[in-house]
Amino acid sequence: MAEGILVLRVIKTIVGLLGILGNALVCLVIYKVTSMHTTTNYFIFNQATIDFLGSVMLLLSSNIPVPVFLADNFGGNLLCRLWISDFFLWSFFTSSTLNLVSVTFERYVAIVFPFQHGVIYGTVPVRILIAGVWIIGMASSFYDIAFYAVISGSCQSVSVPGSQAIGVMIFLLQYFLPVCAMLFAYVHIMVVLKRKAVSVGPQPVTVSSGSHPVDTMERSLLRARRNTLKTLVIVFATYVGCWSMNAVVFFMFNFGYPLDFNGAVYIVSVALVASNSCLNPFIYAVKYRQFRRGFRIVFGLPVTNEDFGNSSTAN
Repeated sequence: MAEGILVLRVIKTIVGLLGILGNALVCLVIYKVTSMHTTTNYFIFNQATIDFLGSVMLLLSSNIPVPVFLADNFGGNLLCRLWISDFFLWSFFTSSTLNLVSVTFERYVAIVFPFQHGVIYGTVPVRILIAGVWIIGMASSFYDIAFYAVISGSCQSVSVPGSQAIGVMIFLLQYFLPVCAMLFAYVHIMVVLKRKAVSVGPQPVTVSSGSHPVDTMERSLLRARRNTLKTLVIVFATYVGCWSMNAVVFFMFNFGYPLDFNGAVYIVSVALVASNSCLNPFIYAVKYRQFRRGFRIVFGLPVTNEDFGNSSTAN
């Protein structure tokens, strides 16, 4: 399966480069455009930062050769357990998942419980949440350190006591529970937005046709929230599409499925997970009006009515 490994290396290299460029651009736009300094965009900025570092690790791990022979000493085991095991790469991947959950529930509270949003997502709580995303992402990947060791001069995965239970826990915490929680949040958000759209009423033909300014503001806010929501739903759907195969295969592996780590199934599943780190910037560029407007402002391009209108992400 040398050809498959080579293909995976090429894919990781391309994805790494695209992820570095795309996520750096997202960070630049949010940082430079003051109107984008909102709670939602802080989480999007954090997402892009995590994915940027994940893309860097993806690029490096795919192109830096490892020694053919590893000595069974402190240095050899450190290289095996931290670098060859992709500990940092999967830590960033997990942090990215947790941040996606965070931004989902930030939108959930903003739309479903708007009066509590300012308290729940104040400056200090947001900073704690963002820090927690990084810390938990790193902590939840520490199983790599235990699951790898130098054996006969090479870095190999090993069986440890309770590995099956750990595998199930990882599947639940890193994939199944986040997906279920986000799915619940998005469904409830859509129900609430639909109710609010009905209560506001249909869009008037003109502002001067007797509509109240408050109604116009409410409609504009609803459209802005819908645009942000549509963007995040696409990000969520992309995440599910990229992660599901690897999560299911890993889950089955812990129950005795004969997984070939050099086989096509595993290689394709890892390639899909890797691609997730570079796709979000393209989604923002196509669907997120506020990002498109910010991009035009940063690079001195004319702002179109489509990009400017209803682009607020007000809570």
